[in-house]
Amino acid sequence: MVKNFFLKSDKSPKNIQIKKDIITHFITSGNDTIAELAKELDLSVPTVTKFIAELTDQGLIDEFGKIHTAGGRHPSVYGLKPSSAYFLGVDMTRHHLNIALMDFTGNIVSNEMGINYIYQNTTESFDELCDHIQNFIDKTGDLKQKIVNINLNISGRVNPESGYSYSSFYFSEHPVSETLTNKLNYRVGIDNDTRAMAYGEYMKGVVDGEQNVIFVNVSWGLGIGIIIEGKPYYGKSGFSGEFGHFPTFDNEILCHCGKKGCLETEASGLAIHRMILDRVAKGESTILTEMVENINTLTLTDIIKATNMEDPLCIEIMEEVGYKLGKYIAGLINIFNPDLVVIGGQVADAEGFIMLPIRSAIRKYSLNLVNKDTRVVASKLKNKAGIIGACMIARSRVFTE
Repeated sequence: MVKNFFLKSDKSPKNIQIKKDIITHFITSGNDTIAELAKELDLSVPTVTKFIAELTDQGLIDEFGKIHTAGGRHPSVYGLKPSSAYFLGVDMTRHHLNIALMDFTGNIVSNEMGINYIYQNTTESFDELCDHIQNFIDKTGDLKQKIVNINLNISGRVNPESGYSYSSFYFSEHPVSETLTNKLNYRVGIDNDTRAMAYGEYMKGVVDGEQNVIFVNVSWGLGIGIIIEGKPYYGKSGFSGEFGHFPTFDNEILCHCGKKGCLETEASGLAIHRMILDRVAKGESTILTEMVENINTLTLTDIIKATNMEDPLCIEIMEEVGYKLGKYIAGLINIFNPDLVVIGGQVADAEGFIMLPIRSAIRKYSLNLVNKDTRVVASKLKNKAGIIGACMIARSRVFTE
């Protein structure tokens, strides 16, 4: 797909790389003049002028007016042409799908949130996933001709480089990304859902210039996405961020990973759900018994709603879980000394009920000299962090490979 972008005018690997560097600069820094671009990329102005002209002829870059200066010629400002390419992001959660289409400049032009889809690790569920993606693509009309890349977020252990997911749809010797590419007839990549959320928040969310960021995804499970010097940290095989499986508690609760005592067993949406059901079974009162007909069909969404309605039982459990989580986030702060910690995922929708105990535990357990410059904030993108991150990864992958 990169070749389709650049081989129209040049087959030189060096020239293709320069064009990719120029586009990457516009992606990360926004519009700029040729002089500033040449300075940033350590190239001569004539060289940059040549490539800007070629990229403009290819329809990838536009001129966006001139900068008015005190004297002399007014330099032109260039940037990405929004309609020249589109990228599709798919965020797969436990109970639904979110899908979005993003233009070249990073603006979401269409999206569908909360598509009814129950994930199961079966070929039938995989085929249903493909059908939903294809239906969304078909609705984009003529824009589907300009879709360059697709990224699917998958929870658990994902190797984006090889295209294998070892937690979901691992029932073929072929990488899941390859199977998706063949089914959809578009280039498709995969990435870990929490890492995608972190990147989405970094590019379009609450991050404001910070380069070292930890995103904590507190949803049904628990994971972290790590941004170091402005780039997602993958680890050797793409498996970084398995915070929820840190061996923490001396309990007999079996985690879905097959081990006991994982942090996720007592500090996650799954843990909150289990605790609520246990306490209700013991006869404790909660408005949840009025909100849902059958308590056994209780969802995390129901619990978050009841918490924000100030249900005492839900608040008590939310605070307990938040404090436990904050204690171990304090450990992350001690290790990484990040600029920013972002709390996201569905449980973060409980807002102050989860954020206050997290912050309280961080203050108690992290080193003062380490945490004094670290801000702890809630996600700005909320439930759209995943699809925005997926779109951003789909775009960045084209120009970084």
